[in-house]
Amino acid sequence: MCHLLNHHSRDMVQSIRSHPKWPRLVDLVRELAFIDGGSDDAFTLASGRQSRWFFDTKPVMMHPEASHLIGDLLNIRMDEMGADFVGGLELGAVPLTAIAVTMSPKESTRRGFMVRKEPKGRGGRKTNNPPGIEGSSLSGGGKIVIVEDVTTTGGSAIKAVQRIHNDTDCEVIGVISIVDREEGAKEAFAAAGINFESLMTRSDVTKF
Repeated sequence: MCHLLNHHSRDMVQSIRSHPKWPRLVDLVRELAFIDGGSDDAFTLASGRQSRWFFDTKPVMMHPEASHLIGDLLNIRMDEMGADFVGGLELGAVPLTAIAVTMSPKESTRRGFMVRKEPKGRGGRKTNNPPGIEGSSLSGGGKIVIVEDVTTTGGSAIKAVQRIHNDTDCEVIGVISIVDREEGAKEAFAAAGINFESLMTRSDVTKF
């Protein structure tokens, strides 16, 4: 089961954007991850689409201050949502999951996991996870937030959601991205009945 974004959730998203740490994170993403190519065909994305805008959030996730800000804001939202687990599809979600878990209080019960793009091996000998889902055990079920670094069409995160629902007893309660490129992901998630949020949008970053 997935959850559509309701009015209460939209209010919570606005609370993140009004958080005193949010403007600094936007500045760091603009500084470390963003290029304006100047024309609509400046960059060819992994999806094959052409775009004026380029984002590489790996330098952001590997930056001490930025990673702390991301972790703080993600955990605020996941606490509000009641998430038991956080994870997503390799590669971008792996460092993002690690940031979220590391920035949780030591007494937190929330655990992290990753979903391989292609299942490998026989599954978790210790965790009893199905093949391709690694990290903490999901065998007991629970509420999951899928994370993603940059969202264009939403296809990668939707694939992760489908894997979780097909292979585990867990419930995906939402997807959170660092940056929504505003190129159709919001509509794709809505069509799939999935609650989607982002810490910021492309428009937030391109406002100088």
